[in-house]
Amino acid sequence: MEILVELIIIMIILELIEAHLQKAETLKEMIEKLYLYYDKSVFLFFIIHPTFYFVLFVSLYLDILDFYIVAILTIKTFDMFFKIELIKQCYLNKTIDDELKRMLTMQLTPWMSVLGVFIHAPLLFIAIFP
Repeated sequence: MEILVELIIIMIILELIEAHLQKAETLKEMIEKLYLYYDKSVFLFFIIHPTFYFVLFVSLYLDILDFYIVAILTIKTFDMFFKIELIKQCYLNKTIDDELKRMLTMQLTPWMSVLGVFIHAPLLFIAIFP
């Protein structure tokens, strides 16, 4: 029982670290930060998403593969590849739509950076404690 609670706490801490690494005022600023990691190495870009690997570890360690684990992994996967696609459009291909340009300049609310804590940690809790 203790190890399960510790796994949830570790997940929350990793989500906060991930949020801190990606925190920005606008989506464009966040993509700029992520591009710096991506430009150094695509592997570095993936390393700064530790919760994805942690959920994989928890799934294998506890031998759980239910809807909630798959939901977390799916959300995380789409999130990473959406960011990669934005990086490619903004910095590599330099072909970006006007609508997307406007979306990139919109202000992000402060709670959006910690949204993962409020979504992924409860999903992991439900997966561990059915």
